[in-house]
Amino acid sequence: MPNTPERSANGRGALAGLRVIDLSRVLAGPLCTQMLADHGADVIKVEPPSGDETRTLGPPFNDDGDAAYFTAVNRGKRGIALNLAVPQGRETLMRLLEEADVLVENFIPGTMQRWGLDFEDELKPRFPGLIYCSISGFGADGPLGSLPGYDAVLQAMCGLMSINGEPSSGPTRMGIPIVDHLTGYTALTGILLALHHRDRTGLGQRVEATLFDSALSLLVPHAANWMHSDQVPGLLGSAHPNIAPYDKFHCQDGLVFLGIVNDRQFAKFCAVMELPALASDPRFAVNAARLEHRDALRQQIEAALSGWKRETLCSALMHVGVPVGPVHTVPEAFAQAHASHRAMSVSSDGYRGIGVPVRLSRTPGRPGRPPPRLDQHAQELLGEAP
Repeated sequence: MPNTPERSANGRGALAGLRVIDLSRVLAGPLCTQMLADHGADVIKVEPPSGDETRTLGPPFNDDGDAAYFTAVNRGKRGIALNLAVPQGRETLMRLLEEADVLVENFIPGTMQRWGLDFEDELKPRFPGLIYCSISGFGADGPLGSLPGYDAVLQAMCGLMSINGEPSSGPTRMGIPIVDHLTGYTALTGILLALHHRDRTGLGQRVEATLFDSALSLLVPHAANWMHSDQVPGLLGSAHPNIAPYDKFHCQDGLVFLGIVNDRQFAKFCAVMELPALASDPRFAVNAARLEHRDALRQQIEAALSGWKRETLCSALMHVGVPVGPVHTVPEAFAQAHASHRAMSVSSDGYRGIGVPVRLSRTPGRPGRPPPRLDQHAQELLGEAP
């Protein structure tokens, strides 16, 4: 149902007054709905009686016995447990949907239909303003339709592993579930687009996001390179297929990543490093030449960096506009003064998590309540339901 002024006035944030029913679990769906909650939406997390399996994916666990993984993507929500496989659970869900604007689910396609909760046949006629977001591995149709999908499997199937890693290690899974993350953001974008359309028409619609589509969309510039050259992209370690020097390098006390993307930055780098011969060498004069001679360039850069400490090097280069940064551990990353300045680590009521990555000047988002315990808000929610 569209927001009313009364509902919108009851919360804070750009999405205040929006009510979201979150049937999703694990990562992509819960991340999407957590971002909605961070910006003011009232998100109701509906779990099966056994709970979201992510609660068990530890250690580490919090004081309530839930895995840290679960807490990373479920803050700001109220929780209720329902068995949607039985009529009573479905009837309660229908009551919750009476006041809902958005439903998000990531079941294997066909599951909602088996429960009599199909969007087109059951939900849309009853709730014409409902935005129904379906997240899945491959979608409901096509050669792979309705099959289960997981982040690492999609990294393998969609070519991401083939471009990640060193030649000595072979294709390697990226260290974060990047396909799940992007799918969560893709779903969020689709929901916001559908809400904008509903503001003009009053009508809801189905939003679909798949891990398969998201994974393929990540292949920039690798897919474009292949489409224009017929050359199969390969393993470059931390290097870039189109830019040099754009790679990690050793200096005196650790690794740094040097990200030079144009000839002007390369000239500044050579000036700071006092390497006039490198700047005038025709092998390195322009990016295309540097790519062709990347191995020789690497040798000269690492020789020059060997006498520099990370902090001194990064400060000298960054202050003249040459992008470079130390290769940090996770604790080192959050210990940076700028991470504190940007409020990218939050701690409240025993909860610790990552901050809100998008900033709005008029309606800033903020982390909400700690992640719910299983079925924590059942009585509260049932008391509110029509």
